[in-house]
Amino acid sequence: MVAEKINQNKEKIIKLAKKILITEAKQVLLQTKHINSQFVYAVETILNCTGKIIVLGVGKSGLIGRKIAATFSSLNIPSVFLHPVELLHGDLGLIRKEDVILILSYSGETEEIKRVLPILKNFGIKIIAFTKNKTSKLAKAADIVLITKVQKEACPYNIVPTSSTTAMLALGDALGITVAMLKGFKKEDFARVHPAGSLGKQLTLKVKDIMRVGKLVPKVSPETKIKDALLVMTSTKLGATTVVDKKGKLVGYFTDGDFRRWSQKIPDLLNHQIKNYMTKNPKVVSPNELVVNAKEIMKKYNCDNLPVVDKNYKVVGIIDERDILKEGI
Repeated sequence: MVAEKINQNKEKIIKLAKKILITEAKQVLLQTKHINSQFVYAVETILNCTGKIIVLGVGKSGLIGRKIAATFSSLNIPSVFLHPVELLHGDLGLIRKEDVILILSYSGETEEIKRVLPILKNFGIKIIAFTKNKTSKLAKAADIVLITKVQKEACPYNIVPTSSTTAMLALGDALGITVAMLKGFKKEDFARVHPAGSLGKQLTLKVKDIMRVGKLVPKVSPETKIKDALLVMTSTKLGATTVVDKKGKLVGYFTDGDFRRWSQKIPDLLNHQIKNYMTKNPKVVSPNELVVNAKEIMKKYNCDNLPVVDKNYKVVGIIDERDILKEGI
């Protein structure tokens, strides 16, 4: 019954969802009117902060505050979220004079916030406020006021915090990212604080971390017959083999693709030595190369794996695209 009703109202549902998104998008765009010298002052204050950014908020604003604090930390800007009530029950011990306080309250008159304002002022530290009301108690107590005011919530009754919380979150993003860019924040910095994430792996995971080594690396001499080389290739399930000299240095590479191409031209190819049909200057990677770069080489040259060589060109491993995919790169 419910499914049938939903199906009947499919177009209405889609239209309603689009309307909500458009409403919120328009309200976020309105915030550009409030980007002024106060925003610049906020950026300068955070740039000069030698402590941490402490974010406060209650209810929906508190949830947005948690996300803003998390975003700041992701951007290598030390930040922590504190609930105003917890602040009154011991968390004040976390605050230092070198910190900066960022307080979120759309009305600027939230009771829990008003209770902690006098206490925070006694610390003599900078307070940045996110609020719609520049004459509110919060705005008057703050050193910097960033106005986040919307004309309409996405809720049909204009009461549920929707557009206002989205606007507050967007302003937090603008503040954090602006500071990070001025600090010279790079992808490598993001990777350092996100070592387990996908981007973190792309920027930190090296070939030596996932390459196949030891018996998993097929090796044959230049004089090896192709039929014997195929057995080695099959045993390691790589569809390729390195060709090395007596010192273990790479002199060539032979793949199942090479075998297919040459077998069409040479009827008795199996009995020929591999040195006459191998790729003599194959693409290689260093064990210290980033995996993401090895992947790009494979993509560019349409190959499934690459021999890994050290500075003396000795084969130390093989990296295969399947192993890269397992890492989610």
